[in-house]
Amino acid sequence: MKLTLIAAASTVLTLSFSALAEDMPGMKMEGMEMKQETKQASVATSDGTIKAIDPTKHTVTIAHGAVPSVQWPPMTMAFSATEDQLKGLAAGDRVSFTFRLEGGKATIVSIRK
Repeated sequence: MKLTLIAAASTVLTLSFSALAEDMPGMKMEGMEMKQETKQASVATSDGTIKAIDPTKHTVTIAHGAVPSVQWPPMTMAFSATEDQLKGLAAGDRVSFTFRLEGGKATIVSIRK
């Protein structure tokens, strides 16, 4: 008797979960406002020294100080940059720059000597 009761309860529970997982046919979604959370990219500013420029990969490697706004310690790292942003820059230049951090990728917004 107990075995039958356990089997029946398990079956009902399993069917409940699969019913919850199915689409709801006939549900009209048109005109319903769907709120999407958009995570805005962090923008930060720092100063540093250019260590390397790779025009083929469109990157500039900069040794920079701490960046409190994105909770970074001082480090040396590569930033993505456009060809125009890299013009006139050379290894050893001291620069001030603004970058966007999105999905773990840092991209230069502006950079100047």
